Amino acid sequence: MKPSVYVIGGGAAGFFAAIQCAAANPALQVIILEKTTKILAKVKISGGGRCNVTHACFQVPEMSRHYPRGERWMRKILPHFMTTDTVAWFQQRGVALKTEADGRMFPVTDDSQTVIDCLVGEATRLGVQVRLRADVQQIVPRPPGFTLHLRGGEALLAGRIIVASGGSPKLEGLAWLQALGHEVAPPVPSLFTFNLPGQAITQLAGVSVPQVRARLGGSKLEQTGPLLITHWGLSGPAVLKLSAWGARAIAELGYQFTAHLSWLPALTDHDLRQQLVQLRPSLGPRQIGNRNPFGLPARLWEFLLEKIAIPAAKPWREVGQTDLNRLANLLTNDTYPVQGKTTFKEEFVTCGGVTLAEVNPETLESRLVPGLHFAGEVLDIDGVTGGFNFQAAWTTGYLAGQAAAKAVLA
Repeated sequence: MKPSVYVIGGGAAGFFAAIQCAAANPALQVIILEKTTKILAKVKISGGGRCNVTHACFQVPEMSRHYPRGERWMRKILPHFMTTDTVAWFQQRGVALKTEADGRMFPVTDDSQTVIDCLVGEATRLGVQVRLRADVQQIVPRPPGFTLHLRGGEALLAGRIIVASGGSPKLEGLAWLQALGHEVAPPVPSLFTFNLPGQAITQLAGVSVPQVRARLGGSKLEQTGPLLITHWGLSGPAVLKLSAWGARAIAELGYQFTAHLSWLPALTDHDLRQQLVQLRPSLGPRQIGNRNPFGLPARLWEFLLEKIAIPAAKPWREVGQTDLNRLANLLTNDTYPVQGKTTFKEEFVTCGGVTLAEVNPETLESRLVPGLHFAGEVLDIDGVTGGFNFQAAWTTGYLAGQAAAKAVLA
């Protein structure tokens, strides 16, 4: 009977780990256990159904800075399987990737099924087996291997195990790993949008601004980038990045806080006041509502003027210093009361998971339970939006799969 490696979880990290394991040691029996009826479900829906495979960031220090949790760890492991390796791996298997203006990389087909077909095809070619509705309830170490207990009473014998079960919305979902002695950072949501129930700005749904600085009130946490106004509140990269870096702080606030927005992040309040004074004479008789000197969307400009009761029909030359000061303050420090969150496009990402100090970054093997490896979001690693979480899945899956194969071979 072939020695066996069981991979718990049929997502991106699980499939990649299984593929790497089977490729490194053809003598192994590699089996993926997926508790649901669907494999690669997050791959299917990511990027609006296009699958944001990775990011066009090819320097390790720069790439690692996109991980609010796990930055130092990613700096150690990325050199083993970097973004360049991801591009090459898919390219060699007939999946060409393209880079969009913001650095996100997608298959040229713009179809996530292309990525799914590649992963499933490679797994099949290498003899990886997939079992659905296989819900692991308990792992029992029985040196030199393990017994896996599934829901329903079935027990499986494993030589090595790779846990790639993904993030869990609740700590109880990771209790089976805590039972092995592992410390688990409590999971909280990351990558979410801000809800502004009853706020007039939601009437501008669909308006986007290329560069906005968003700050979490009462803290120094801030992010700059595009912002999108939605019918429920605020979204776009600036908000999503702030939600990622501030995931724990925002959770502690119960998702009730004040968001501070600078619509002109390149300017300070003082600089903007001076600029408005200098602009006023040249704008003269033009109506302030019709002449927006900062390139902001017209609907937003009109909304902001109304917010501080400056009539849109008022000529620029008649706008007094007090109103100019109020306008400068609003443009650089607009505030909105956030009450709640919404998951971004079904892309559920958690902050939290198995504590990295208890995992060997070279092999992704547990420091507490020999023969147990981890990959993907079950670890306390998460990235901002833009392909960074998938890259973490590929990198950790690569290392875990390779290490498990070599260990069994030895």
